[in-house]
Amino acid sequence: MKILVLNASPKGPNSTTVHTALYLQALHPEHTFTVVPVGQRIKSYEKDFAPLRAQLEQAELLLFCYPVYTFIAPYQLHRLIELIKADGVDLSGKFASQITTSKHFYDVTAHRYVEENCFDLGMKVVRGLSADMDDLLTEQGQQEAHGFFDQLIFSCEHSLFVTPPVRAPRRDRPVYQPVLPSVPKRGDRDVVIVTNCAPEDENLRHMIADFRAALPLESRVVNLREFPFAGGCLGCFGCAITGKCVYKDGFDDFLRTQIQNADAFVYAFPISDHYTHSSFKCFDDRQFCNGHRTVTHGTPIAYLISGDYRYEPNLRMIVEGRSEVGGNYLCGVATDEGDTAYDLQTLADALVFALEHKLSRPANFYGVGGMKIFRDLIYVMQGMMKADHKFYKEHGIYDFPQKQKKRILQMKLVGALLAVPSVQKKMKGQMNQYIIGPYQKVVEQAKTAPCK
Repeated sequence: MKILVLNASPKGPNSTTVHTALYLQALHPEHTFTVVPVGQRIKSYEKDFAPLRAQLEQAELLLFCYPVYTFIAPYQLHRLIELIKADGVDLSGKFASQITTSKHFYDVTAHRYVEENCFDLGMKVVRGLSADMDDLLTEQGQQEAHGFFDQLIFSCEHSLFVTPPVRAPRRDRPVYQPVLPSVPKRGDRDVVIVTNCAPEDENLRHMIADFRAALPLESRVVNLREFPFAGGCLGCFGCAITGKCVYKDGFDDFLRTQIQNADAFVYAFPISDHYTHSSFKCFDDRQFCNGHRTVTHGTPIAYLISGDYRYEPNLRMIVEGRSEVGGNYLCGVATDEGDTAYDLQTLADALVFALEHKLSRPANFYGVGGMKIFRDLIYVMQGMMKADHKFYKEHGIYDFPQKQKKRILQMKLVGALLAVPSVQKKMKGQMNQYIIGPYQKVVEQAKTAPCK
């Protein structure tokens, strides 16, 4: 089989991920592997796509190889997908799969993103391999990689593919015109609207205008398309200690002085390719100059999204997951799918309410699970990621269960007592009362306490 390995890592041949494909190539000389460093060549493909088009047309199986960056794929792969679709090269009927390496932080949303775009191109998708960064160095990891490839070839030979999702019929959204009157503005808060709105994004432009009109706070717009990005994140870890990016385009200072110092964030973008234009992904990835630090914890956020948001479950998961991991109160999402003016007014009111009442909510699985992955990662890599390690120590993020010695001892004592038959008999039917007793006390205290 003719296999085209699309190495979307910005590190090219020095990528950890692509070595899994190289390992499979060494094991299977009966197949023809062509490895292309598309991540490093993305700028050249913007000028001349013809060389890659020819390789895409000749391939039978496309194998996307990339590290997971900020919930999805690297900017370079986002841009590649845009170029493939813009070129119009016919990939229908070809097989597609993927190999990723990460610490399993939202690898599921990354895989779904690639699968959804492959479905758009009419490709036959086989479930990919999501490996840990160190898996290839272990015997088990090597066996799993080998097993993945055997299953991949078997699936191609027997037409065992991922079933494409059933897409609900999509209506043409009417052009939205601003209708909300502008209310007086207070200057005691700073709300930044971060967007990648292009001239042709008429609905989004009008949504931003109406939201600002309805918001009784001063706001400003930062358009990412106007920032002179020198390139996407290189994954070089040059910022791990200093917090300064190796690029000299000034993004790290721009991020901290123009965006992160705001009292609230509003992200505004049109949906394209199951996320948004790659300019926003470049912004996402370059924020790695903050490492894994939740530096905007507690800042409320909101979204203005133009497009068929209701039909994008993976994007909805990303939007929620970002706020949960970052510790940001998600005020809501306004779209142009229904009563847009009402949604914008409601969202503006919700944002003001969140700011005035300093709202927060406990993290759900998306937030707790994501932060536990980061917690363990930074603890192991503290020697290199010194800024992250310092931040995690200062903010009590190292909440390892083995540190709860008092709680562990209590549970051992309870377990020992409950193992005594006489205690078991005495406690029979009373366990629930012992458990809920402290909660009942809190409720009773609330009845007499003044309203906060």
